[in-house]
Amino acid sequence: MNKFIRELRRREVFRSAGLYVGVAWILIEVASVLLDAFEAPDWALRAIIILAVIGLPVTLVLAWIFDVTEHGIQVQADPTDTIVVPFGGRRTDFLVIGVLTVALVFSVYLNIFSGPEVIEELEPISVLIADFDNQTGQELFDGLLEQALNIGIESAPFVTSYSRNSILAEAVRLGLGDKLGPDLSRLMSVREGIDLVLLGTVEPDGSGFELSVVVVDPAADETVAAESASADSTADVLAAVGKLSEEIRKALGDDTIGRKEAGAVETFTAASLEAAKAYSQAQELALAGDHEGALAFYESAVDRDPNFGRALSGWALSLFNLGRMAEATELWEHALSKMDTMTERERLRTLGLYYMVVTGNYEKAKESYQSLVEQFPADGPGHNNLAIAHFATLDFNAALEEGQRVLNIYPNRTLFRSNYALYAMYAGDFEKAEAEARKTLEQDPERYVAWLPVAMAALSRGEYEAARDAYNKMAEVGQRGRSVASLGWADIEMYLGNFGDAIDILTEGIEYDEEVGNQRSQATKLVALAEAHAAEGNAAEARTALEKALAISAGLARQVPAALTYLELGDSSRAGALADSMGETLQAQSRAYSLLIEAKLLLASQTNIEALDKIREALGLADLWLIRFHLGQAYLRAGYNAEALDEFTSSETRRGEATALFLDDLPTWRYAATLPYWKGRAQENLGIDAAAQESYRAFLAIRPKGGPLADDARGRVQ
Repeated sequence: MNKFIRELRRREVFRSAGLYVGVAWILIEVASVLLDAFEAPDWALRAIIILAVIGLPVTLVLAWIFDVTEHGIQVQADPTDTIVVPFGGRRTDFLVIGVLTVALVFSVYLNIFSGPEVIEELEPISVLIADFDNQTGQELFDGLLEQALNIGIESAPFVTSYSRNSILAEAVRLGLGDKLGPDLSRLMSVREGIDLVLLGTVEPDGSGFELSVVVVDPAADETVAAESASADSTADVLAAVGKLSEEIRKALGDDTIGRKEAGAVETFTAASLEAAKAYSQAQELALAGDHEGALAFYESAVDRDPNFGRALSGWALSLFNLGRMAEATELWEHALSKMDTMTERERLRTLGLYYMVVTGNYEKAKESYQSLVEQFPADGPGHNNLAIAHFATLDFNAALEEGQRVLNIYPNRTLFRSNYALYAMYAGDFEKAEAEARKTLEQDPERYVAWLPVAMAALSRGEYEAARDAYNKMAEVGQRGRSVASLGWADIEMYLGNFGDAIDILTEGIEYDEEVGNQRSQATKLVALAEAHAAEGNAAEARTALEKALAISAGLARQVPAALTYLELGDSSRAGALADSMGETLQAQSRAYSLLIEAKLLLASQTNIEALDKIREALGLADLWLIRFHLGQAYLRAGYNAEALDEFTSSETRRGEATALFLDDLPTWRYAATLPYWKGRAQENLGIDAAAQESYRAFLAIRPKGGPLADDARGRVQ
């Protein structure tokens, strides 16, 4: 072994290896800098490293075989030969050591002083794109350029474009104008707290066009940036808009442009300007709430470009908003196959929406929206929809946190604040809910749903007239406000046990909903009417109302109370059929309610323990307030009083969820009316007499006029 090592030294193999490693090391470090600077593909550096590794054994073999002598490169001489090898000696040792030292120093410098690339996180920026000043006379450009610029600008992770339709609607409401020209755009941006306004112009330039955009700070009335781009023909205009958006992003500090994937400049991927124009017109109508009118334009866009995934997704959303769920589902599934034509932001939005409204897979929706806000931190709708996804999975605290996060970015967005108030209401923080709702109404008196947290906060304090007054004000805000308000008035009367008054209110409300074509609200009121008739002992009227309701609209807000009412009427077959229907969906909440109805059927046949198992299984799917409440009653019936009291106490703590049990912002406070009675029963059975008396009195304060439970409670009060 020693002889072999001496031979390696004699043949200069060690020196050759050291010199080769040092030179290769330096080359690799230099390449890592230069290749990145010239935006070379990733495989280039990998190829250099592989070649360097392969070259090492080749160098060792050559060093073993050949010598560098005074006569040139020769095959290694015999060990006894006295030829002087110029390559050997102390000078070569110093050369090798020097090369290795340079390589080490160079590597340390690059790793310490350059380090990994640091991407600065910029503060979120909201922008409003004003109407382009179209000086070409071509109507094709109207609305199209704003949409295209919006897509390109929102490719920057820190930028979110403010809804032009929302701003315009507010301007119209205030009587300030109906066109988003420069002056109105600046005024509304200052009012809404929007950071920047983009003022665009397109004008003819020979056979082509010149496009320009000025970025203005509306508060300071200062120009932040000004960019321009040329298009040789109409067909080149969208590409020019993409170039403009790239330059604007750079001016705003976006350093991701040019970086692989992260900096891609996105614009329309439609096959023609006509398809993009039709899409823009559809979007304008849809965002203004005219989903019926938008359908024809979405269809036109897809006819012109069958691969237009963005148009397919928008078309599906409009169909969904019109209640045409089967058609919407088919289109959404088609849109999923065209996601490669969408921007990354639009792809994640489409997936999140699909999971939310088609499959009811809220956990997957959360994943999509979480990915969206991580990649695009300023995406207001992304944060808002992530909060809604948390809300849909009953994580109200997470919804509140996400709602606060988006409000911190966009404090003047009334939609976001209104949602935040609703999250607080469901979480049982009625004080915060009312405060945020009133702030919303100060910003936008037309947002009728903001009166719901005000009404529920009053009900939580037992202030029934204040709650009625809140619904009165809601009714003044358009058709939808009036529809929800009438359900709210009836809900209060049913909570108080005034079922006859509730029947009158609901009958009038149902007629109004039928007149204005609000089928979902009509069906919801019909189910509530059935509940009221059942409470009055009128089984025939209750069944008639239920049949009408379920023929008009399904959904948990109709199916669950309908099944419970059928059980109260002794119709187990109809209740079981509804349970089967709810159990055949992917949505966890629907299957949980299905198990609840199955448990109630078991309780009706005195199979108490199996019923308890069913309800606990339901809670494993979705921890819903109504299931907790019925679990308490099941425990009480089975003689487990401590467990029953615990469930009733939990239901009392979580009573915010009883404000709108089916998470649809339609009032259901009436379901909490009997909670004090059942809590009193559990307390009495446990010998907690003083607390039981207090619970019974609380129930009688809610329903003093009688009824079976009120009569029983009155008989138990000492």
